[in-house]
Amino acid sequence: MATKRPIAFVLVSSNHGTMIVNRNDYRMVDQNRGYGVGYQILNNSCFDPEEVNFALALLTLRRRAYGDGVVAIDCGANVGVHTIEWAKHMHGWGYVHGFEAQERVYYALAGNVAINNCLNATVYHAAIGQEEGEIRIPVANSLVPASFGSLELKRSDRNEFIGQNIDYSDANMQSVQLRHIDAFAWQRVDLIKIDVEGMEVDVLIGAKATIARSKPILIIEIIKTDAKAVSDFLAQNGYRTYQMGINLLALHESDSVIKSINQTEQGLNIIV
Repeated sequence: MATKRPIAFVLVSSNHGTMIVNRNDYRMVDQNRGYGVGYQILNNSCFDPEEVNFALALLTLRRRAYGDGVVAIDCGANVGVHTIEWAKHMHGWGYVHGFEAQERVYYALAGNVAINNCLNATVYHAAIGQEEGEIRIPVANSLVPASFGSLELKRSDRNEFIGQNIDYSDANMQSVQLRHIDAFAWQRVDLIKIDVEGMEVDVLIGAKATIARSKPILIIEIIKTDAKAVSDFLAQNGYRTYQMGINLLALHESDSVIKSINQTEQGLNIIV
């Protein structure tokens, strides 16, 4: 006999394709405003379309400059909006690797890759940092409203309230793989998006050899990380930076794509 049980994950038709999202993926700022990947998709049919389209244009420019075989890495993939959009865009000429640390969110990510037939994408249930091993992370309650993509894996005095109280006690922690990008030894990497809720510097350090070898475009969220440490790393490695909302766009000074980037008071533009 069937028993009653609450539903968190639902299947929705969105601008990104058919997507598995958590209907509780939101934090309300007030009665009329909220945030969260699921919140945006369920209310707008899409997530941050300007950011997504800008990334797609960057991938196109890398293909134009360096040929087929473009490789993009999505660190903090959540349910896979960027991963899926990149993979669909690069069908026949590029590949995507996506990483997500939260187990339940990763299940949605993997399902979205499969249901959208993104055969040129591989996703990993792992956190990304500066070393190989394991990391203990908190487990959010999927049935309680929260912006799950805003969950910080490490506890600090400045942890954001994401809509539910997060228990960082050992009893509520889960061990997941900790990987670093250099361990994969990819010979070509064109773009790395780093949205890992405060661990951005760790990811950069763990990708130092890859960055030196491939000089990829970097899109780094900086609202929760040490912005000076990020800027210092980029400067030391020959990168120019551009403000892009809550993100920092970084291009290596030798990258021909830099000629197509124009920063104005209104924001960043790509010159085709």
